[in-house]
Amino acid sequence: MSAAYPSAARSHLLLTLLLLAYILSFIDRYILAILVGPIRAEFEISDFQFSILHGWAFTMFYIVLGLPIAWLADRYNRRNIVSAGVFLWSLMTAACGLANQFVTLFLARIGVGVGEAALSPAAYSLLSDSYPPKQLRWATAIYAAGITLGSGTAFMVGGWVYEQLLAVAPLSLPQLGWEFKAWQLTFIAVGLPGLVIAALLLCMAEPPRRHSTANVDAVGSGAVQTSWAEVKQHLSRFRSAYMGLIGGLSMMSVMGYGTLTWYPEFLFRTYGMGKAEAGAWLGSFFIIAGTAGTFSGPWFAGLLQRKGQVDANMRLVLWVALILIVPSVAAPLMPNQTLALLLLAPIIFIFYTHFGVAMAGLQLITPNGMRAQVSALLLFMTNLFGLALGGSFIAFFTDFVFQGDQYLYRSLAVSALLIYPLAALLIARGLPQYRLALKSVIGEQDH
Repeated sequence: MSAAYPSAARSHLLLTLLLLAYILSFIDRYILAILVGPIRAEFEISDFQFSILHGWAFTMFYIVLGLPIAWLADRYNRRNIVSAGVFLWSLMTAACGLANQFVTLFLARIGVGVGEAALSPAAYSLLSDSYPPKQLRWATAIYAAGITLGSGTAFMVGGWVYEQLLAVAPLSLPQLGWEFKAWQLTFIAVGLPGLVIAALLLCMAEPPRRHSTANVDAVGSGAVQTSWAEVKQHLSRFRSAYMGLIGGLSMMSVMGYGTLTWYPEFLFRTYGMGKAEAGAWLGSFFIIAGTAGTFSGPWFAGLLQRKGQVDANMRLVLWVALILIVPSVAAPLMPNQTLALLLLAPIIFIFYTHFGVAMAGLQLITPNGMRAQVSALLLFMTNLFGLALGGSFIAFFTDFVFQGDQYLYRSLAVSALLIYPLAALLIARGLPQYRLALKSVIGEQDH
């Protein structure tokens, strides 16, 4: 028999803390995008080398450790796993501010990735045990708003903090033999608040797991014992659905993360915008348009479902990919910054309607005892393509095809033209089997 859902107050409080942690994760992850110029100057590196620091240094351990940590989250206390992750990545973000060599900064970024690997797989599993199916896509959408709120805050606050710290930097601590430049102080300033969130998470109770089997691991806090062989069997049975959803989201993450990485620098190089000005515009768009899009996604999916589309969660992702093709290609080709920004606002709104809904869709076609592991698999792929390859994919065109920093705008346009049609094709092919998976996992429940 399934356990009862926690009270609304407990569920909402847990969701709030997870959202704050997710916001901080994106601030700590993307503060580097504001600091492209000073870090390139400090270490004398190219765009492509910076993309390796920004993407691969963070992502190599983030994606590799996500799967074993998710395995633990399907068996042991998820709250403790999340809290430990928040503590580690916050500490390592601050440690980036101690770096005075490229290798040191690279290693600190690896530490940030290791900590962040603990968050989302466990968080999505926690939410699936805190909210019934009818409310789950709203909960996952609210959690997914951490992407836009965190990214926008990184741009807005990061640019402002950096420019304020320029007035006091370098800051010397002669007793320790340390001297901190503005970019180093920025890392320290954005890293430390996460330690508070880590402590608050420890005050929350672990929600009981909901499942339909008596095969329970007493050590694992009521976790269903699900072997990796069973996970593979389920994924193989609905291969087309998972390949469509995971593959489509992975392709779209290339443009999502690529935009986060390179749009501040694109506005600077193409239109001569200052760091604070570009950060303010982009931050506003991500916080307002992106968050509005995130919260609109469940409403749009509900509209599709009321029209008889039982695959509404996945079908919404298809519509987003198709709609974004033209404006995403056109925006970086605009003759002035006003037109580019006017196009960027609706692009961000439309793009962020899909992710929270898609994650709810993933939970609903996945049995409880493997939800963290399958979520980690999706995050492995989206972060491999987005975080690790997204920035480098765009930088490849800039450095090796167009061969000039000033051609970043062309790289953004070409990338969108290649990525979004491929994403739409993958998603469309997975829709029929997605409907079968829904019937198999949750039957006739309201999904």
